[in-house]
Amino acid sequence: MRIVIVGAGIGGLATALSLHEAGFEDIQVFDRVPAIRGLGVGINLLPHAMRELTELGLADRISALGVAPASLSYYNRHGQLIWSEPRGLEAGYRWPQLSVHRGRLQLALLDAVQERLGDVVRTDHRLVDISERDDADVARFATAHDEVEVPADVIVGADGIHSAVRALHHPADGDPVWSGLTLWRGTAVVPSYLDGRSMIMAGDGDQKFVAYPLSAPDASGRARVNFIAERRGVGSPDVDWNRSVDPTPIAELFRDWRFDWLDVPATIAAADEILEYPMVDRNPLPAWTRSRTTLLGDAAHAMYPNGSNGGSQAILDARTLAFHLATSASMGEALAAYEAARRPATTALLEMTRQTGPERVMHLAHERAPEGFGHVHDVIPETELVEIAASYKRAAGFHPDVLNVRASLSATVAR
Repeated sequence: MRIVIVGAGIGGLATALSLHEAGFEDIQVFDRVPAIRGLGVGINLLPHAMRELTELGLADRISALGVAPASLSYYNRHGQLIWSEPRGLEAGYRWPQLSVHRGRLQLALLDAVQERLGDVVRTDHRLVDISERDDADVARFATAHDEVEVPADVIVGADGIHSAVRALHHPADGDPVWSGLTLWRGTAVVPSYLDGRSMIMAGDGDQKFVAYPLSAPDASGRARVNFIAERRGVGSPDVDWNRSVDPTPIAELFRDWRFDWLDVPATIAAADEILEYPMVDRNPLPAWTRSRTTLLGDAAHAMYPNGSNGGSQAILDARTLAFHLATSASMGEALAAYEAARRPATTALLEMTRQTGPERVMHLAHERAPEGFGHVHDVIPETELVEIAASYKRAAGFHPDVLNVRASLSATVAR
């Protein structure tokens, strides 16, 4: 089976590794960039994604890249604790949660692809068309010098929120949908906060700050921290993932957010670089698959980062697609089974992230006690807090009671 993957991001590379692990050999990956440089800032790999990477034999390689947070805590904009829960192994999972630099993760996956599959990644190939024949779908790419046509039994569109594959199949889809919020993302070396392994979110629906460590504290007690600062009514919906901005006005927006355990404006001001992003997603599609071509990751279901789940869902897509291609009687049945397994689940999750996902606890605290509270249970009962956290885990596929006992997605194609 000839398989073409469009996009060499986390989803595309995880797909190549998953297909190879399942026994497929004729795999090619194409990306439009001249060279893969490993850009970006921090992301979280949740336990369901770490399970899949572990089963691909990548656990040690990926774990060496970051920090496994032991807890996730939500605070209001006054620094008062709303909800805290253990994460990863501390929460009873068989696999950790891991905070890593997105670029380092991408390069680690690229290294694994090159080691296991060889020279299969082609850069400087921009997809311009997909045509359908009786025996194949044909991807046409423009390069710096000419155009090339590549026939395939399966084409996987893993080319991100601005997917060319999605645009070809859904030309009326339109631009990404802006929430009205703007994100500023960066990393900074600052004094370690709380226990050194805590992921925190503070704020409400109009303004929010997220931080988590990407390294252990050094001898002086300082660590590299990834942060996201968020504000409504600032910026524009133009999506440029590499737009660098001056940290000074961003720090000023958070000038009063100095907590006993973290100085937010000082953290922003200390950033090596700040990248500005509009918080955008895409409306769900009625179908991902046409003929021999399907979508995966952000190309299929770009969603808000509420819940820290986008990269993890792409990895789940990759493993699910490989599983069904390996175990189904035909390519058509495999693509249908993949879409049936993943499209309804990610559509529901996309809608939940639009309702702020597990971060809803911060919105409720602000709505019910905008000036703060004596104790959070005075405004949000513990049962409500517990259910908000659990319902998101169930929807996203990583509730420990389900994930720990779910059957493996590892499979090998019949020869």
